[in-house]
Amino acid sequence: MLSPRENAMAILNREQPDYYNDFMDVVRWIPDPVRARDAIPQDGKEHKDSWGTVKVFLPGSPGAHPHFTSDNLVIPDIEAWERYLRVPEIENLDWSRAKEAAAQIDRSQHFAGLFMAAGLFERSHFLMGMEDALCNYLEYPDEMADLLSAIANFKIREIEIAAETVKPDIVFFQDDWGSKQNLFLPPAVWREIIKPLQMNIADAIHATGALYVHHADCICEPIVEDMVELGIDIWQGVIPQNDIVEIQRITEGRLPMVGGVDVPAIDVEGLPEEAIRAEVRRAIDTYCPAGRFFPGKPSGRCFIERNNAIFLDELDSYGRIWAREHPVSRG
Repeated sequence: MLSPRENAMAILNREQPDYYNDFMDVVRWIPDPVRARDAIPQDGKEHKDSWGTVKVFLPGSPGAHPHFTSDNLVIPDIEAWERYLRVPEIENLDWSRAKEAAAQIDRSQHFAGLFMAAGLFERSHFLMGMEDALCNYLEYPDEMADLLSAIANFKIREIEIAAETVKPDIVFFQDDWGSKQNLFLPPAVWREIIKPLQMNIADAIHATGALYVHHADCICEPIVEDMVELGIDIWQGVIPQNDIVEIQRITEGRLPMVGGVDVPAIDVEGLPEEAIRAEVRRAIDTYCPAGRFFPGKPSGRCFIERNNAIFLDELDSYGRIWAREHPVSRG
């Protein structure tokens, strides 16, 4: 019997797993001080993060969100961004708790993960609001590239410090590049401004020996070949609004993926149990044949507890059945 980590690596390496499941279930998170200092209480009140963005975490909501007004933007003028931005301290943070937690992770069973929230695109619109950010990418590409370079340098230094102190097995880099309908930026703009800096980040991750897992639970189909070029080891968050089968064909297995289950479609009050189970089976039957695919939730969970329990049960049971009935060819 394979350990959870060995089973995940079997899927990743096109070897025979004991079961097909969500890669993220095998990750144990390291409570790093960079992320911890930006945690805010779920009290519905305004709080500033370390970059100066005002956020609100409403009771019952899945996470904190920026709360912009006309007078609280961190960068109100992109042409003067250096005057407004104060990149947070990174060198003298206390990693002792992270070290203790990392030491407790059994790496024969699980991956130790560093969660890097708010990637280049997300941080840019956290600093100035989505509308201004989208306009600035088109109207002030040089200034936006310089701003993103400062953000990328911070991220790269965080990766280096984490490698020195806790040595994560994976770096989970969160940056949603689109919506359920399309990319936020034209592919040419994304390639010009974001891709070169993302390549630097990918190189920094791989230099530490960690896997680069990129979270983007959105449409990424127009740039999947670029994602391969970036060296992304696993794309986590692939939603079925992408043509996943076509992406598998285009990338020829060079872009392992996690997701495929349409969680919002099954997170519906009163939905019949069979409909939930059928969606899980659909994802496994449709996407696992190409290999290097981890069926599961693109993000979050089913918030209806009954639905979530059924979803997890079917993923476990059918994932095992499918592995037995579809052995990986040794040829």
